[in-house]
Amino acid sequence: MRISLEDPLTLAIAPPKDETPKEKETREQAEIEARRISEDIDEQIRQERTVLKKKKKPVKVLLLGQSESGKSATLKNFQLQHARREWAEERASWRIVIYLNLVRNIVRVLDILSREISLAESEKRPGSTGIEYLSDSDDETTNHEIVYHFSDKHRFMQRRLGPLRSIQGDLENKLGPESQEVRSTASISATPFDSPSFQLLPKRPSRDFGINSTNGWKSALEKLRPSMMASARPQRRSDSDHDEITDVLVACKETMLELWQDPIVQQVLSHRKTKIEDSPGFFLDDIDRIVSYDYEPSDNDIVRARLRTVGVQEHRVVMDDSNGKEWLLYDVGGTRSLRVAWASYFDDVDAIIFLCPISCFDEQLREDRRINRLEDSYLLWKSVCSSRILAKTEIILFLNKCDLLHNKIKRGLSIKDHIPSYGSRKNDTVTVMKYFQQHFREIFKQHSPEQRPFFIHFTSVIDTKATAATLSVVEESILRTHLRNADLL
Repeated sequence: MRISLEDPLTLAIAPPKDETPKEKETREQAEIEARRISEDIDEQIRQERTVLKKKKKPVKVLLLGQSESGKSATLKNFQLQHARREWAEERASWRIVIYLNLVRNIVRVLDILSREISLAESEKRPGSTGIEYLSDSDDETTNHEIVYHFSDKHRFMQRRLGPLRSIQGDLENKLGPESQEVRSTASISATPFDSPSFQLLPKRPSRDFGINSTNGWKSALEKLRPSMMASARPQRRSDSDHDEITDVLVACKETMLELWQDPIVQQVLSHRKTKIEDSPGFFLDDIDRIVSYDYEPSDNDIVRARLRTVGVQEHRVVMDDSNGKEWLLYDVGGTRSLRVAWASYFDDVDAIIFLCPISCFDEQLREDRRINRLEDSYLLWKSVCSSRILAKTEIILFLNKCDLLHNKIKRGLSIKDHIPSYGSRKNDTVTVMKYFQQHFREIFKQHSPEQRPFFIHFTSVIDTKATAATLSVVEESILRTHLRNADLL
């Protein structure tokens, strides 16, 4: 072995020239031990990096369910509890969304009233002073006929509130596609993500189906920022920069109240079995409070406000009570045409919160009036439970809108008239809730590929206090699942 005197490192590590065999053995043992210690240190560093990476990995939760099932309201409750700063920043922008909801409520009532008055006008007898109309509307579901006594006051309310139709169009243009409700869809399948064709989609869908904003509904609310800066503060009629939309609403306030409180209008709505108060984004009972220059939306107002989810939207929330853990919450569009995007988000998700509005047993899908909403939820639930991609994913079921279910039963709606399998059970809220609970549980047991934990919660997610308590339990369960999946528990 030739040693270069010009290489100090080689010279330093070279064995001594007069090294004995025993010294050589001792030296080699020491070198082996040093290498072992070095490798152990490297392995420890690698493991610590892996654990740190797992700790930094966010908790992923997917909110599933048909349109208007309460997914966005559930997400708002998450934000209300854990993202107060962003919640406060967006508060003023929600005013326009709430005004759009209110205007839609009024326009819906006007449409129904206009139709009935038109029919009444066509049958008006010569010489009569008012309009007496004997209704035989297709929407009539009772056995008796009802006479409407329309007057000039009703025609005046129609004219006075006519400008609200333009206001609705202006607000929808400001907010974009999130403000447009889907009336029809090309998709005929309740579960298009089950089709083999979805395998051809990219790992994440195209922008038409993908994440519109990392902050969810900010994709709509951000459009309002410039115009809302001035209107976020209290205003009076003398202000030069006050909001024109608020001007129109304030001018129409008394007439809106008269319309909603008019006994003939209420008679028409009752006759047609139209319960606007059961609809998302209902604010007709709040006209006096919210139609004001100094109105600021409350937390409950924001949770109740209706703004449609388009595609799949990702929301990031850092929860302090989970040691600063980042949570990714995915809110999906629930209409049939948007469900094809769901499957691309099934991979690597810690938990699914599935929402079924059990009050919709007598309703049809907005996008396909032939389909019962509860039957649609059954099909969705069966498909999610049977998915092998989700075989190890924790599934949490929210049987939602229990408050509306209770109201319908109090009004006398019979469950068995819409669900023959309900049979002769008692037609009371508790019995009905237990029936739905058992039915969804059986679907889960029959179709789940593997045994796994399954949790059911009865909810009304627009009730922020009750939902906060539910989410506290749900968050703890999801976090434990996440830590277990990451081998940290």
